[in-house]
Amino acid sequence: MPEPALPAPIRSAPVVLLPDAGPLITLAYADALELLFKPGWPVLLVDMVLHEITRNQMPTSDKLAHWAAASKLPVLATQTFQHHPHALAAQATRTTRLGELAIQETMTALALEQTAQTGVFLFEDHKIARAGFFVPDNCRKASTRAFLLFLQQQGWLESAVEIERRAIQAGRSFSALRFPPAP
Repeated sequence: MPEPALPAPIRSAPVVLLPDAGPLITLAYADALELLFKPGWPVLLVDMVLHEITRNQMPTSDKLAHWAAASKLPVLATQTFQHHPHALAAQATRTTRLGELAIQETMTALALEQTAQTGVFLFEDHKIARAGFFVPDNCRKASTRAFLLFLQQQGWLESAVEIERRAIQAGRSFSALRFPPAP
């Protein structure tokens, strides 16, 4: 797999944030995409995830496309996305969950680089929380809700619940699953 071409400041960052489509959509509904930058970590978009959030006309697709372009976020190329048009042309049955597969590919690349860099995979889908999703030692997975609570605990967000409420009021069907589960 070719190594992602990232600017030096991102390569040297101790933590990078890799959001899946679900958290991006939820934060877009809540008009809170800027929260992804609160920890000061570089936010990297995986090409397949960017495609997933902008390919169909949905309430947040234009907002997310504009935000990604205006934020000048690095977009990581993956073999998963390169394969996607071929899978569609061949009418392959597996064309869903490709964003997660592309993020898995990116996390594996981070692990193979053997750097001290940590990748944080931000997800919302309950299937990922319960699945045997491989997370390399230098990567972590966090749900949208857990990320919002982290921001609140750090004093970077007044209320995680308020962001959830705004997303739901705007029409987002937000996952009721709590990950990690409450003790």
